[in-house]
Amino acid sequence: MQFPLSALTTAIAVRAQHGPADASITSLTLDSRQAGPGAVFFALRGTATDGHQFIPKAVEQGAAAVVCEDLPAELSPATTYVQVPDSAEAMARMAAEFYGQPSRRLRLVGVTGTNGKTTCATMLHKLFRELGYRCGLLSTVQNQIDEEVLPATHTTPDAIRLNELLARMLKAGCTHVFMEVSSHSVVQHRITGLHFAGGIFTNLSHDHLDYHGTFDAYIKAKKGFFDQLPKSAFALTNADDKRGQVMLQNVVGRRETYSLRGAATFRARLIENAVHGLHLEVDGREVQFRLIGVFNAYNLLAIYGAAVLLGEDPTEVLTVLSGLTSAPGRFEPVVSGKGRITGIVDYAHTPDALENVLQTIADIRQPSQQVITVVGCGGNRDAAKRPVMAKLAAQLSSRAVLTSDNPRFEDPTDILAQMQAGVPAADQGKVLTIPDRREAIKTAIALAQPGDIVLVAGKGHEAYQEIKGVKTDFDDKQVVQEMFDMLGK
Repeated sequence: MQFPLSALTTAIAVRAQHGPADASITSLTLDSRQAGPGAVFFALRGTATDGHQFIPKAVEQGAAAVVCEDLPAELSPATTYVQVPDSAEAMARMAAEFYGQPSRRLRLVGVTGTNGKTTCATMLHKLFRELGYRCGLLSTVQNQIDEEVLPATHTTPDAIRLNELLARMLKAGCTHVFMEVSSHSVVQHRITGLHFAGGIFTNLSHDHLDYHGTFDAYIKAKKGFFDQLPKSAFALTNADDKRGQVMLQNVVGRRETYSLRGAATFRARLIENAVHGLHLEVDGREVQFRLIGVFNAYNLLAIYGAAVLLGEDPTEVLTVLSGLTSAPGRFEPVVSGKGRITGIVDYAHTPDALENVLQTIADIRQPSQQVITVVGCGGNRDAAKRPVMAKLAAQLSSRAVLTSDNPRFEDPTDILAQMQAGVPAADQGKVLTIPDRREAIKTAIALAQPGDIVLVAGKGHEAYQEIKGVKTDFDDKQVVQEMFDMLGK
């Protein structure tokens, strides 16, 4: 692809421009090392680094243009400088233009909320493929272009990568794309300029306060996604979440709701929540699903509602949905070789998610079954949730093992001390602290008796552990299976 710079800057607010407007553009990048001839380099202000300091490097590499908020003291005559109010917003709008506005030719549906994003996006992708469509998926676990699976490094990719993926999906014949929309992506303008056919709100609870600072700012970020939806789009919100209606306040398109408790566009009644799955009555139809837990009843209802709003037949949607499984690492069972202990691996890394999973296990377990929970909290992330998660694990489990998650650049013992501080005195005897995650899982399984349930929470689908900036292979599901075999369980 090749465009004159002027064809891309028409989409943005320009404060000043120095250099020719007809520079030939063949690529976009936010990495100065990739800013060769024909490239536009975007100088973004990040939480750790400021891209403006890499402008000289981009110019040295031969960048055709630089988009920045502050002009450098020295301007190269060989480079065009475009000064803008917000480099991230400019990058998103220019990327959409560069890749031909692919989102406008796709049925793009975004899913946002604290919990349930991955399950909803993944199952919508599975559902619509079963219904005969070619679809794209953008999720925490993986990106997918019809049948082609691509690794995912962020919940929502940067705006350049995002538009590139959407363009590839369109070229591959995809008609629908389902994507997770993180709160970070809204604030950082990763989704700015995209045209959505619909948006889904799952729920809101304590998360990402290390980034957003306050819970109000977190709510505002989530709401920002719905505020951007066009008039042609639908906004589908969880009416049973106390912030559900807040998301609809500025929506100019269709406002729709789903509920297990009261009046809503899409309603369901819980008939049974058992180890073999959920039995629901959805809009008057009784359906058996393979997913477990009340939180998944909400996810299923959101998926069903979105599919119907996209024009699909309600009965056919429920028929296909009844046979689908959830996303990897979401309440995923691992049964011991002798079949007498059940391991459950789940991504629950917030208090609300952990409570949901433990409550689901409580609802389906037999009185004789112990629940042994292994849980940690990530480093360099919201520290306020650490004591809360430890308290929940101790109170809602027979035994709890506190351990490392992804400590990143923090000392694991400091994280664990903060977790331990939340354990009530009455529950201290039920709690063990083992910093090494593999040893923690091994200990939990060693403690388990025939029939017991071992929950390993926090990492879910992740196949690594990050310590001091180094990622090493670590897959909870695989480790659980190894320990079952090693211990002869």
